[in-house]
Parts: sequence; structure tokens; C-alpha cells
Amino acid sequence: MEVKIGVQNAPREIVIESSQTAEEVADAVDKALDGSSKVFTLTDEHGRRVIVPSERLAYVEIGETASRKVGFGNL
Repeated sequence: MEVKIGVQNAPREIVIESSQTAEEVADAVDKALDGSSKVFTLTDEHGRRVIVPSERLAYVEIGETASRKVGFGNL
């Protein structure tokens, strides 16, 4: 699943492909925003972790995994 993270005072957003579910990502965002966690942490599909301080979190966009289309025909 594609997750876009906006960080305050950063010119670009962070885009990762995560193997976590939408509910897991939303729970991590909730914990970061309600103050129970000082950092927002996600793990991408290669096992790398992205850690953003909670007070610098601008937005998180949770998307669905796009299927890759191959070929020229319509299915």
C-alpha cells in the first residue's frame, strides 16, 4: 500500500510502499497525534523504517496498492 507523509518545513513528501494494512497505518497516525507516541513510525516493504517526530507530522495519505498493468490489451 502506498503511504504519503507530509513533514512540516520539508520541501517534499515522503512516499513509501508499506506492507502494513490501512488500519495499522491509521492506528500509528492516531497514536502519534494524540500524544501517546512521540514518533510516527512505518516500515516499508523492504524492511526499512521511516521515523518522523510527531510534532513535525503535517499529513498522512493512505492509498491502495495500484496493480501494475502489463501489455496493450484491456482486461
